[in-house]
Formats: sequence, C-alpha cells, structure tokens
Amino acid sequence: MARIDAVLRDARAGLEPGDAEVLLAHVLDRPRSWLYAHGDDDLDADATVRFADLLARRRAGEPVAYLTGRRGFWRFDLQVGPATLIPRPETELLVELALARLPADQPQQVADLGTGSGAIALALAHERPRADVLATDASADALGVAAANARALALANVRFLRGDWFAPLASETFDLIASNPPYIADGDAHLGEGDLRYEPRGALASGIDGLDAIRRIVADAPRHLVPGGWLLLEHGRDQGDAVRGLLAAAGLVEVETVRDLEQRDRISLGRRPFAGD
Repeated sequence: MARIDAVLRDARAGLEPGDAEVLLAHVLDRPRSWLYAHGDDDLDADATVRFADLLARRRAGEPVAYLTGRRGFWRFDLQVGPATLIPRPETELLVELALARLPADQPQQVADLGTGSGAIALALAHERPRADVLATDASADALGVAAANARALALANVRFLRGDWFAPLASETFDLIASNPPYIADGDAHLGEGDLRYEPRGALASGIDGLDAIRRIVADAPRHLVPGGWLLLEHGRDQGDAVRGLLAAAGLVEVETVRDLEQRDRISLGRRPFAGD
C-alpha cells in the first residue's frame, strides 16, 4: 500500500490541476479537504484499483463530471451523466440575469427550454420559491436526471415535460423563458476535442452556423411570453450580433448582450413589449 499523498503526487502527471484530487475523493467518498488532512494514510488495494481505473479513463479524455456523476452549479452539487451537458460556470450568468427580472415577492411563470441536468430550472426554483418553473427537454434520459436532481433538492415548484423546445407547452405563457440551447456550428473542430467529445452532440451543435435552435426558440417565444415577459439565451462568444438581430426581428425590445467574466458575449435577452411600448 502507498500513502495518499504519494499516490496523488504520482497521479497528477498529465491531468488538469485538481482532477486527481476530485477523483480520489470520489473513490473514498470524502471531501477533497479530507485528503490533505490524511495524506499520511495508506490507500487500500480496492481503492487503489478503482482510482487507477478512473485515472486511465480521465487520461483518455472522459470528463471528470461523468466519472464522478456530479458537477457543482450555483449552490448545488448536481447529478450529471452522458445524457446531459456538463453545467458550466458561464451559465450561472444566465441565472443571475433571470433572477434580476423575477421579483422574489410575486408568483411568476418561468420556463427553461432544453433543461438537461435541470441546472437553470433548479437554480431559479430554489431562489424564487413562489415561481412555478417548467422545464422541457427532448431527451427522456436527461429529464430523468433533472427530475432526480429536483427530488434530491426537495424542490416542489418545478415540473418537467418531454418535448422539443416549445412543443410540449401548448398555449402556456410565461413571465420569463430561459435557455442554454445548442449553439456550436456542426463542423466546428472543437466538437472533437476535450470534454465535448463525450457530451451529447444534439445538446451542443445546431446547424451550419450554430444558430438553428436559437432561431426556432426566438421565432416561437413571443406567443409564449406575457406582455413584458423576458427571453434570455446563452450563446457563443461570436454570436451576440446575430442573436440580437433575431430578437429585434421577433419584435422584442430592450435587446442587449451581456458579457461573461472573460468579456466574451455570452447572454442575449429581450422583452416582449407592452401594448403601450
């Protein structure tokens, strides 16, 4: 048997910073902080074998989130899997912008289209307990993951429907619609690199310019928004101009693009006008 600190030292080679610690903490079912306090402890044979397997899979490119089945987002530790995108910190900006448009003291109708693991819907439902949040996804497997996350968080104000974008919503209208749709161009070389190789292609790529899903959402959104209701969309860093154009062409007002912490276009939004606007 080898000591934990020695095992980690050897395991870090060829991995992103922190990957080895996350994987070993997962094997031992301990927080990462425990590893540093117990570096002199020996790693038993069973844990050594399981850790070696995860290291080999990670070095082959499999995402850490899929190896552990978990990814942190907002205030949560969410279940994820190959049927869902891996939630990313950039999407928290979408949550922040949505919350700024959802009064905490009023009931609100909210939709999250293409929910995946449920990250956006669950964050909004948690922060706005008076809101009724409806999340859709075309994938039954993804909805199963999202529903499991909702149960684990004991969130009763979120519900899930299977279908493509607005298809399962009939004539329902909402105070706010949010979505992190696929927005990578079909031929983009990045789809064959890194974690993207393992994530569901249908949740990543959308047409020759990456905007097919966004076009569909924007075109249908006005009839599903109440007057004054907001549409918020995550997109690629070079798509801000195009998405703003689509929002304006659909008749939305107060159209703008918000940049992420790295000063890249990330979220575009607009509001359905009131009759007097």
